[in-house]
Amino acid sequence: MNPIAILGAGAIGQLIHRQLVDANLKVSMLARSANANKQLSFTPLNQADAIEYVVDWHQVSSAQQLSLDKVELLIVCVKAYQVIPALTPLLNSLNSQCNILLLHNGMGPHLALAELLKQKEKTQIGLSLGTTSQAALKLNAHAIKQTGNGLTQFGHFCGPKLNEQHKQQILQAIPNSKWLDDIIQALWQKLAINTAINPLTAIHQCKNGQLASDQYHTQIAQVVSELVQVAQAEGVHLDRQALIERVYQVISLTAENFSSMHQDVKHGRQTEILAINGYVCQRAKVHNIKVPENEALMNEVIAL
Repeated sequence: MNPIAILGAGAIGQLIHRQLVDANLKVSMLARSANANKQLSFTPLNQADAIEYVVDWHQVSSAQQLSLDKVELLIVCVKAYQVIPALTPLLNSLNSQCNILLLHNGMGPHLALAELLKQKEKTQIGLSLGTTSQAALKLNAHAIKQTGNGLTQFGHFCGPKLNEQHKQQILQAIPNSKWLDDIIQALWQKLAINTAINPLTAIHQCKNGQLASDQYHTQIAQVVSELVQVAQAEGVHLDRQALIERVYQVISLTAENFSSMHQDVKHGRQTEILAINGYVCQRAKVHNIKVPENEALMNEVIAL
């Protein structure tokens, strides 16, 4: 097993893997299913030809058989609702110098994982968080095509901090990436965009661009306003008007795209709604704040 491992062979997991490999880093891939040929296929942005390359691939169905003691950085690229089930069987095998980096949509698993590390007396394992606006299309289980460049942000959450060597390695390997002192604020800002765009596109089965229509203005403004109020109670100060403007910028920039939640609903898959609008509702309950619009959207998507 290599010093860096990626848990989750979805589109983003494979994209990050390829970027680290291109930077000549030794990276292992951990996934639920086997890859008999130990190969992945990657088509770069705006190119037609795919690159085939050999991967250090490991199946995690038998966690106790994995040799994870050499892993110093574990980048988790699974869906939000998969984080705890995927990580729990691996924690006892991780060495005490390991740092876990969560990279998924929404918020919430970081709190559950921090508590789990405490319960398992693994508080010496560091926890970092990240968010990315890069985009990739999964062509099949072992092939992706990059479809967009975007900002990637990382930061420390709890436990020992990620060592400087690994921090610089991922910042140099992943284009347009930066390390933030306050990653939680950045995650709340990204959450605001997701709470507005994802559920509405899923409910109305439309492209992102359709949300620019006047009929959604009041709803989008209300969703963001509720989130800002909850974030404030959490000690995170956000600019409501700037966030609403940012939502519409993303709607415009991604007008022809379908959100991940739209695709999950269309294909009958579980969504990440509980880590998006559901997280706003969860934290609102802690502070006794009413968030009717986020709650309504959450319930509508769950009903779908």
